[in-house]
Amino acid sequence: MSAPTRQRGWLRTPRPRPDADLRLVCLPHAGGAASTFRGWAGAVPAGVELVTVQYPGREDRIREEPWTDALAMATALVALLAADARPLVLFGHSLGGTLAYEVARRLPRPPERLVVSARIAPTVPPAAVFRGGTDEELAAELCRLGGTDAAVLAHPELRALVLPAFRADLRAADGYAHPPGPPLRCPVHLLLGADDPAVAKADALRWAEVAPAGFTHRVLAGGHFYLHEQRDEVLAEILRP
Repeated sequence: MSAPTRQRGWLRTPRPRPDADLRLVCLPHAGGAASTFRGWAGAVPAGVELVTVQYPGREDRIREEPWTDALAMATALVALLAADARPLVLFGHSLGGTLAYEVARRLPRPPERLVVSARIAPTVPPAAVFRGGTDEELAAELCRLGGTDAAVLAHPELRALVLPAFRADLRAADGYAHPPGPPLRCPVHLLLGADDPAVAKADALRWAEVAPAGFTHRVLAGGHFYLHEQRDEVLAEILRP
């Protein structure tokens, strides 16, 4: 693991709103980037500031080595997010759900809410994920799950830029084991795609085991990346009072 060149490089604010009452911090999936949520900036209410997380090794951080330690990633984010005293809501999709959970339990002041999407509970051992012996095989599986532009995966040079970060994120997911630590002090809301081929509903519902402050869930139409087709519904779920 190499340290980022700029710690501030972890966070992006597409439309800064310093007077906003609430920050919505979004953590993307394995292989994902801050741009996953760029289109959300114009859809959040005026009183909400959207903050997206940029993991090392992608987009404008492409020259940095991707990290492979989920707990180290969470620790780096805690140091940045704790510097702003405004209330926040954490949203994590897939691997981002695990990272958001570890951030939430480490923040000095708990978030208002943790919303996890398309992710098994942290108490469930990581599910077997297709690795693929070659870049072509792994790219084919990514196409099946959706969420990555098929044209990018079909182009050898572009694929070579995308897959190292994805493989590193898979190592972070595989290496994660639920560590002892403080319980969550905020409620958890789980979102699932009804036809998600990568997440068993029973494994996802076990988020209730780590949610002593309250647990709710909602199943929406779609697969692993249902949130792309249902952005407005997802935002309504995330920001529901």
